[in-house]
Amino acid sequence: MTSKNRLFIVAAIILLMGVAMFASLGRSLFTLRTPEVVLPSSSAGTGSISGSSDPGQNYQRVEVTTETVAGVVATLSRPASYYRELTVETFWSGGSSASQVQVWTDGGWSHSRQLLPSGVVRHDLTGEGTLYYWYDGSSLYKQAPADERSSDLAQHIPTYEDVLELEEIAAAGYENRGELPCVYVEVRRSRQLQRFWVSVDSGLLVSAELEENGQLVYRMTAYTPPQTPCPADGRFTLPDGTVLHRIGE
Repeated sequence: MTSKNRLFIVAAIILLMGVAMFASLGRSLFTLRTPEVVLPSSSAGTGSISGSSDPGQNYQRVEVTTETVAGVVATLSRPASYYRELTVETFWSGGSSASQVQVWTDGGWSHSRQLLPSGVVRHDLTGEGTLYYWYDGSSLYKQAPADERSSDLAQHIPTYEDVLELEEIAAAGYENRGELPCVYVEVRRSRQLQRFWVSVDSGLLVSAELEENGQLVYRMTAYTPPQTPCPADGRFTLPDGTVLHRIGE
């Protein structure tokens, strides 16, 4: 074989190798997706998740720590339409009280019905920048300006999204709360300790606690999964019969 032929063969091999490498690299570039946080499903147990066991998956399972919890919580979102029930308890030296709360949410409107410890039933209806409130047995109601936190305040629960703005996060991780898989966040402020458990399935607050000087003074629990969407019997109506919102509209 002449040197000219050998040179031609070597050049052809180099060209083929270059084409193969380019094709492989190009295929990887076109199929690569941005890694996303994957939270444990309802079948997951307690503990943290720090890596994907499948090398063929192009996402990352992120361990929840005090440094990463804000990003993980940011991936959660509440359902736009649901019904659920919760309990709010307050504690003091020598006693405690509890309120039972029902919540209907749909289309940006929220209606909470609270059975107070006194036996009185209070209604709070929020939507389109206004809070309406009244008590069972009365056709009169009052109203006040409302914002995105007003619905939570009416239910006497903290707005967990505020955790994203806090710098005092002391602990974080994955925990089961009432058999529901949750993102857990612990926040310390001076003599106060706050705990939040946020469902990784619904994005709703499952439980919250507040301690002052080492004593539990507040606890909220909602261990029954929400109904989604909001059932058709959910009412967004004032006591005088004015309909402010209809389900699904």
